[in-house]
Amino acid sequence: MLVPDPKVVRELLTRYASLQIAQAERYTPAAARELEDVSYTLCVMMGKTGIHDAIAEADALLLAGRRTVDATEVTDPDGESGLSLAV
Repeated sequence: MLVPDPKVVRELLTRYASLQIAQAERYTPAAARELEDVSYTLCVMMGKTGIHDAIAEADALLLAGRRTVDATEVTDPDGESGLSLAV
């Protein structure tokens, strides 16, 4: 199974949350369509049929990626975090 790019998943989750908030504050048909598109994309990307399952899977993917980064930082023999100083 292909694993989605965590950066893209994070962007979709952020867009989904922003659209949910926007819709709760003031409904617009354009935002509703975009929310539908983002929801569909998240479902397809995560291999789920419902948005709640897709969000849970996306969260798990991002958490797993974070744990991998944390483990790499801890086990780096040079003691470097691997982060660029030009952030």
